Amino acid sequence: MIHKRIIVLWTFLFTAFMAGMIILFSFLCTGEDTAHKVARIWAKFLLATSNIKVTLKGFSSFNLHGPHIYMANHTSNFDIPVLQACLPVHFRWLAKAELFKIPIFGYAMKRAGYISIDRSNKKSAIQSLQQAANIIKNGASVVIFPEGTRSRDHNVQPFKKGGFVLAVDSGVPIVPVILHGTWKIMPKNQILIEPGHVVVEIKKPIESSDYTRETKGLLMEKIRNVIVESLENAKKNGSLC
Repeated sequence: MIHKRIIVLWTFLFTAFMAGMIILFSFLCTGEDTAHKVARIWAKFLLATSNIKVTLKGFSSFNLHGPHIYMANHTSNFDIPVLQACLPVHFRWLAKAELFKIPIFGYAMKRAGYISIDRSNKKSAIQSLQQAANIIKNGASVVIFPEGTRSRDHNVQPFKKGGFVLAVDSGVPIVPVILHGTWKIMPKNQILIEPGHVVVEIKKPIESSDYTRETKGLLMEKIRNVIVESLENAKKNGSLC
């Protein structure tokens, strides 16, 4: 127990340090690639010190050049470092505006080029989604948790509409990403980190250009079914979930 508490304290201190480094490099280096690399070092270090092994499954099977929207299930506090460390593409996070208000961390996110979605009111939400769509059209890939927040019981929650409005407006393909095993490592409202094995499963891209704002519900259902089916198959096979 004491060892786990030390890991948590060290994780917090190292995260604060690396957030400061991201801010520093964002001023010293042009572009956002350096900040992304620093964030990847942070994530890989957290996985190593927490004794978390990650297997990437399916990525090499698909052509993922160009911008994509990666949509993943969200069950754990460790979903972010797992994806940051192991998703082998340059991407930005799409995150709610509240996270950008956190001292140091929020400013580091902004300097790294992460995209804020303001859901405080309908007008702000529409404007921020339009800005995000333009960024993606210009070549940026993003990662989204379409559930909006972490699940309490590792079951997939209903999806929010915003990410799918963004998808059909930008016209780029959606890549379903299934995280197996992160819930056991650090579920919602848990501070301690449990060692474990995680599988990041990449599914075939699904074209969003075949849908419109009026039919985005069908796209939402299709993506959710892919993720749910993969998790259910893992349970049946007795593998990670």
